[in-house]
Amino acid sequence: MYHPRILNVQERQNLSSMVSLAEIQAASLLLEGKVIRTPLVYSPTFSEMTGGEVYLKLETMQKAGSFKVRGAANRIFGKRSEIGKRGVIAASAGNHAQGVAVAASMAGVAATIVMPEWVSLAKQEATVGYGARVILRGGSLEESIAHAMQAALDEEMTFIHPYDDPLVIAGQGTIGLEILEDLPNVDLVIVPVGGGGLISGIASAVKSARPGTRVVGVQAAACPSAAEALRRGGPVEVGAGPTIADGIRVKRTGDHTYPVLRDCVSSVVLVDEEAITSAMLQLLERKKVLSEGAGAAPLAALLSGVVPLAQGEKVALVISGGNVDTFLLERILKKGLYSGGRMVQLAVVVEEGAHSLPALLQILARAGGVVNRIDQERSAPDLPVHQMRVILELEVRGQAHREALIAALHEAGFAARPFPGGY
Repeated sequence: MYHPRILNVQERQNLSSMVSLAEIQAASLLLEGKVIRTPLVYSPTFSEMTGGEVYLKLETMQKAGSFKVRGAANRIFGKRSEIGKRGVIAASAGNHAQGVAVAASMAGVAATIVMPEWVSLAKQEATVGYGARVILRGGSLEESIAHAMQAALDEEMTFIHPYDDPLVIAGQGTIGLEILEDLPNVDLVIVPVGGGGLISGIASAVKSARPGTRVVGVQAAACPSAAEALRRGGPVEVGAGPTIADGIRVKRTGDHTYPVLRDCVSSVVLVDEEAITSAMLQLLERKKVLSEGAGAAPLAALLSGVVPLAQGEKVALVISGGNVDTFLLERILKKGLYSGGRMVQLAVVVEEGAHSLPALLQILARAGGVVNRIDQERSAPDLPVHQMRVILELEVRGQAHREALIAALHEAGFAARPFPGGY
């Protein structure tokens, strides 16, 4: 267990809003053997790209695929004797649901999970697979939470809040202890932020030991609840647009978590969908780490430059989870490849005849383009009867290779243009 230095009086006063280090250490002891102590992995690639020393805290390898089981298990085991007659109930768009289901199963209690009506079938099935009963209620996570809290009262169940609970926060804080054990001189920790439970726990642990370490939160620009709370001086409900980082799509920061955000977090930054998509793709390609959108947000913030990093600074990125729907993953990866200039769609009009298409493909082959898909249009209203349009999906090495390939086609007499949706 990590043992920090003794803080002075002023430092203790500044940290009065935090869950105590003793509570987080107690959670660490309680969770031994119940959760996985996930690795902190150095990334030479991301270090070279940013000039710092970049480490990935891989909560993707945690039970149920995310950090959420830590807080859920600490809450359930910590108050096992107070659990209602019909078990526990929680509300979640995915990861908290699975974390509660796994923790409840370990504790031998029943679990009911209320999920928003829009949550993916894959997340519903995963939650059921861990032994929970699933109820679909609400158009937002906040509506699902309200339904679950009322059901807890009506049906004698114990409500497990996804983030705004001191025991849940302490459980998530064990990640901070593990980072400090593996990287005692860490300069910066970057954490995804939804309701704030994860960053509150981590900041409480890290700032207790190393007050000089920066803790920075990252949100999807589509749902900037924590950023707005800090700007306005308290939790406020914000509008939430669609985002691939659905795990941090929380409209209002928690009442317990806000004071920690205010007092212990250096800043909360925003990243757009393209940056998150690119980070997911880079984690998969460079480190073979499958991350959901929320988990990739810290890397998105680092690579996009919204979090400044001095040369040689040691930074830990909390890759909070890897539960991404398989069908969504396919779309995300393809979009990332297009945005990064690694794939392109081209439309080429050629003369009808036996030799036109082979000639086109030969040019592409010589230029090094890899054809993933090919379609042909012959009856489009804008085409003469003696011509057809060939629509190609190509894999290329990058923007320069793409432009060289198009130039080679033009030189050979093929008028190629980007096809709608190809960029």
